[in-house]
Amino acid sequence: MTTVLHDRTEHKFYITFPEGEAALSYSVVDDKTLDFYSTYVPPELRGGKIAQMLVKAGFDYAKANHYDVIPSCPYVKLYLERYSHE
Repeated sequence: MTTVLHDRTEHKFYITFPEGEAALSYSVVDDKTLDFYSTYVPPELRGGKIAQMLVKAGFDYAKANHYDVIPSCPYVKLYLERYSHE
């Protein structure tokens, strides 16, 4: 099973693969808000639900820590459209 790691210093959720790092990058807007502004998955790994895993981990963290999220990244917006009803 693949584990998503969280680097609070670099403000990212990530998974390292031999092909490179996949990451959801965010900024801390204020003490109640995170901006999820970029999702990246190496081209050869796209389509394997890696971005979905990263964004889910980001939202799980935000929810557990009472943060609101600004979905600046187009993939994060798409994720919300697809999965916000779950």
